Amino acid sequence: MSTAIDFPSLFSPLDLGSVKLKNRIFSSGHDTVMVHDGEVTDQLVAYHRARAEGGAGLIVMQVAGIHETARYTSHVLMITDDSCIPGYRRLAEVVHEHDCKLISQIFHPGREIMESQDGALPVALAPSAVPNERFHVMPRALSIGLIEEIVAGYASGAVRLKKAGLDGVEITASHGYLPAQFLNPNLNLRDDRYGGSLDNRMRMLRDTVAAVREAVGPDFVVGVRVSADERTFDGTDAGEILEMCRTLDEDGHVDYINVTEGTSASQSGSTHIVAPMTYEAAYTAPSAARIKKEVSVPVLVAGRINQPHEAETVLSTGQADACAMTRALICDPDLPVKAETRRVDEIRACIACNQACIGHFHMGYPISCIQRPETGRELQFGKLTPATTSKKVMIVGGGPAGMKAAAVAAQRGHDVTLYEAEGRVGGQVLLAERLPHRAEFGGAVTNLLAEIQRSGVVVKTRVRVDTDLVEQEAPDVIVVATGATPYRPALELDDALPVFDAWDVVKTGAADLPKGRIVIADWRCDWTGLGVAEMIARSGGRKVTLCVNGNAAGETLQQYTRNAMLGAAFEANVEIVTNVRLYGADDDTVYLQNTLTSQPVLVDDVAGLVLALGHRQEDGLFHALEQTGAVVHAIGDCMSPRTVEEATLEGLRVASRI
Repeated sequence: MSTAIDFPSLFSPLDLGSVKLKNRIFSSGHDTVMVHDGEVTDQLVAYHRARAEGGAGLIVMQVAGIHETARYTSHVLMITDDSCIPGYRRLAEVVHEHDCKLISQIFHPGREIMESQDGALPVALAPSAVPNERFHVMPRALSIGLIEEIVAGYASGAVRLKKAGLDGVEITASHGYLPAQFLNPNLNLRDDRYGGSLDNRMRMLRDTVAAVREAVGPDFVVGVRVSADERTFDGTDAGEILEMCRTLDEDGHVDYINVTEGTSASQSGSTHIVAPMTYEAAYTAPSAARIKKEVSVPVLVAGRINQPHEAETVLSTGQADACAMTRALICDPDLPVKAETRRVDEIRACIACNQACIGHFHMGYPISCIQRPETGRELQFGKLTPATTSKKVMIVGGGPAGMKAAAVAAQRGHDVTLYEAEGRVGGQVLLAERLPHRAEFGGAVTNLLAEIQRSGVVVKTRVRVDTDLVEQEAPDVIVVATGATPYRPALELDDALPVFDAWDVVKTGAADLPKGRIVIADWRCDWTGLGVAEMIARSGGRKVTLCVNGNAAGETLQQYTRNAMLGAAFEANVEIVTNVRLYGADDDTVYLQNTLTSQPVLVDDVAGLVLALGHRQEDGLFHALEQTGAVVHAIGDCMSPRTVEEATLEGLRVASRI
């Protein structure tokens, strides 16, 4: 079937140095936490196989350390000796089976050290002894001898990857890592040949590129990744970054430039490493376009490109030559083949929540996706096993847990009916999408609803299931996903101060709240408290004090999402009080207790109190059905109130066993 009408640019081939890409969709380098002892694992092979099978034209692998001092996490791939070659060779063979090209990032973090290897902090290296704001690292200035040793490490590492059968390497000079630190005059204070003038500050990267090219020869792709705008208070001037790209192009050693934005070095800059849904689609494309106008080699771009039509626009308008759709491929590895075969409506769109992808990485766990828990678990759930016997399955509850269970059970061949008490399926996602900057979160429901409809699940809304209905329907298996309701502990309250549940505020907006100071008591420290705080603060006539039962508002959120929400709350003039628990309230005072000292904390002149104190599982039906001897499973918040991630994962697990 011809695809030219739909996405002619996206599915046109691209020459990248010595290789030809079958299309212009690529997965950019991202840490997967699927590494053991610095080497490729079966889990990592299965993860990349899924994206190659799904039709990606190029996979750029996560960073590979080129020197012992490059171990920026405890789970980084290392290419410092030949022991790495067999693992990379196995991965390359698997990816190449699907006409997908494979490139690896080669890397030194400089001062951007995230973790210790064994609990003791390492000595971080940088051009000069200038501290890192985000990780609070004071580095040691590199000697010229060590700089030369690191440059040689890039070259020898590239040779090993070529021996392993990869198609190329990408030198990571983006996000404030070592080559970018040399370029930045605020970080590079040297007075030798590597510091001072722009030419000197570019020397380390130019030497690296030249050394790599000489080592690997002309028939191996060499690319460079750059941050066109570091988006931080002490970043390199964008004009100098552009000049660096011109110089690299003129030197003639690079085959492409991969453009992104942000830096690891600061809270504001790091948000752009994996931008949350606060930022619009393809927002980095103009930066790529500026560089593309100045260089002759292909320019690749990354930055919230989630859908094929977004990528097509970037390409057809000449802003870039290929588009990273990394999180989109984490969410749906079959996106390319679906787009190419005109099944765009089947694509599971990424919502940029960051929870299980970069969020898992920051916690040291293999990455996944809240919408697609199969990601990262390909060895266990990569291929659904058809059911040996078709069963009648009743799913009670149409939140993410119930919807995922219904879709998977139906795909395996069961006869599935989903019952939802409300008029719409979606559960708490329908609340989350109403908050400021969170509308895209509703895509999780849109995607799951499309899956269950395609799978043939019968959906019955406005039906409250009880034991009589279960007896009447006589299912073989019941999956209870009845969710949770707001939790309200015993509090000393009187009737003088209006008290609201956060759910009700989200449903109806702030119009029903009194004018004046509104206190939000936030136990969970997640999107609810921060989102409701901004919503109320922007409603007019109200001052918001957000009182959180933790060290920081939003502390349970992935840090880039949290930083974006905290920034928005600050701009909305939300006052935040940390480390407090709610005790009670009277006519105009809210009484709290410091969680560290137990001392009282009072907020006066209060007009209303909003409770965001977590949720209690709704498990009555589950326990009642257990007593009948029925085959019944409980999943999601019905088991214990958590997040969409746990809900979909448990739906997958249970439905895979039925």
